[in-house]
Amino acid sequence: MELLAPDLHLIPSRPAYSFNAYLMEGVLVDAATKRAYGRLRKALNGTRPSAHAITHAHADHQGASAALCEAFGIDLWAGEADADAMASGDLSDRAPSNVITRWQLRHWAGPAHPVARRLREGERVGEFAVLETPGHSPGHVAFWRESDRTLVAGDVLFGRHPLTGRPGLHEPPRMFTLDPALNRESIRRLAALDPAVICFGHGPPWRDAAALRRFAESLPA
Repeated sequence: MELLAPDLHLIPSRPAYSFNAYLMEGVLVDAATKRAYGRLRKALNGTRPSAHAITHAHADHQGASAALCEAFGIDLWAGEADADAMASGDLSDRAPSNVITRWQLRHWAGPAHPVARRLREGERVGEFAVLETPGHSPGHVAFWRESDRTLVAGDVLFGRHPLTGRPGLHEPPRMFTLDPALNRESIRRLAALDPAVICFGHGPPWRDAAALRRFAESLPA
């Protein structure tokens, strides 16, 4: 695992940075697709997470969640507005319906699993504060550690171009985002934090806060 900040590790994926998951102060954050269970289990190398949290209930972030929670005997945590979808296993209203998202639901999504903790604005996950950052999904959350300005941002932003794979800041594609205008508000909120490191759901970590501010300022209202 790659150390990104104190007690925050990136769990490797193939291709690199394609479907990111993190070990954040002992909590496993996100779980890629259901096909990623073996990779994630192997990468943890015997480490038992204390809990498992998702940034949002999309198939490429919760796919292996149920399997990992059951294997490790740990609780699942999700943003309050996405928790019912996780508990029911019905993710169909978490993203726009199109040929790609329907394919993802068939091939990537994991089964239902009870949600033990519904994450709300201002709650703590260790030293990280929960931030409600809706738009990409209704219950999207990010995690912010003010002491060293570390941000686990999920899919509020992409850290690589979704088609070419080249690193850079991008809005999440509209085909996967329920409310792009609301998501832009979440981007501007995160940029205002002036994070020293941003960890994305897709793409390598970003350490240029000034570029993030410029990107946020360039977005349409």
